[in-house]
Amino acid sequence: MKKSAVVLLLLITALTCRPVLYGQQNSGELNAIQTVVPFLTIAPDSRAGGMGDAGVATSPDVYSMHWNPAKFAFIDGKGGIGLSYSPWLRTLVPDINIALLSGYSRIDRKQVVSASLLYSSLGDVPFTDEFGNLERTFTPNEFSFDAGYSRLFNDYLSGGIAFRFIYSNLTGGSYSGGVATKPGISFAADISGYYNKDISVFDKSGLIAVGLNFSNIGSKMSYSDSQTSDFIPMNMRLGSSFTVDLDSYNKITLSLDLNKLLVPTPPIYSSSNPDSIIAGKDPNVAVPVAIFQSFYDAPGGFKEEMHEITYSLGAEYWYNNVFALRAGYFHEHETKGNRKYFTAGAGLRLNAFTLDFSYLIPLVANHPLAKTLRFSLAFDINALRNSGKSKG
Repeated sequence: MKKSAVVLLLLITALTCRPVLYGQQNSGELNAIQTVVPFLTIAPDSRAGGMGDAGVATSPDVYSMHWNPAKFAFIDGKGGIGLSYSPWLRTLVPDINIALLSGYSRIDRKQVVSASLLYSSLGDVPFTDEFGNLERTFTPNEFSFDAGYSRLFNDYLSGGIAFRFIYSNLTGGSYSGGVATKPGISFAADISGYYNKDISVFDKSGLIAVGLNFSNIGSKMSYSDSQTSDFIPMNMRLGSSFTVDLDSYNKITLSLDLNKLLVPTPPIYSSSNPDSIIAGKDPNVAVPVAIFQSFYDAPGGFKEEMHEITYSLGAEYWYNNVFALRAGYFHEHETKGNRKYFTAGAGLRLNAFTLDFSYLIPLVANHPLAKTLRFSLAFDINALRNSGKSKG
């Protein structure tokens, strides 16, 4: 039977990653890159969420798995756990949620292991037959589980690798167009590097950092035996940050991330022959080919390739390493999704835990991401143990 819910799920999934087809105007024709499981590209934590989704080169924290696993090698402390939660697309659907559980443990001075669980619920979706009669209600869900390893190479440079299992159940095995559906499954990996070095700026101490992360490099995913497999959001993120200690109590960080999906750009097909490509490259290629092809396959040439890069600008201010204020801006070209928004956030760090909050302000009217909130809570395990011993 035909399921109208499948159409709704496809819409929600597309909006999760490309929430604009709103406000796309005049800068050429829309040619956004589409992937399955786009929840993997959403900033899951409040700190990066308050800095315009910048995080590949910021100082390491418990949520570094998503942004750059190599950062864990430089993290302070012997271990930590973090939990982050965000009601998602609440102006569109009332019960979509994204949650992240992340943690790390230090093996020795040079080695750290880490893991995380990212979960996305698309809320209760009614499944109906072709006559509109309700058959059942199902809660589509997606999750990924990561395990990572990070190592210091020297005092300035580290590397990291993470392995990821991805599961996406959008229909609960329902039939769509007479075809049985199934959960999508994929395996992927991240490989990353992180460099930081102390510097002096106008007699003030500072830190400069550079990060690079190739993430979600993995197998395609399909939701039925007869369906063509689609790419997961393989991605390259490159960025830098600069921190300066204004005095013994105040410091500020500025960061910039450049982000590009490593999947094929949709080509332009002939109107008279739908199988004939008149601009661009064939998108039906193997994963290794797609990664390299993604740098030169846009139908509009180099100019369109540059439009596929998103920019994240972020700023973070800390007072006495206790209270933080954050702001940022995210920019995506009009023809590639048109996500443009400001972000703001705050953080509070007490002995054993850190509490963060962020808020998203879109620049496009009536945008599905409007009023997006994120809440994060992190615990320093070593500080908790010391606190318990002091009380005892």
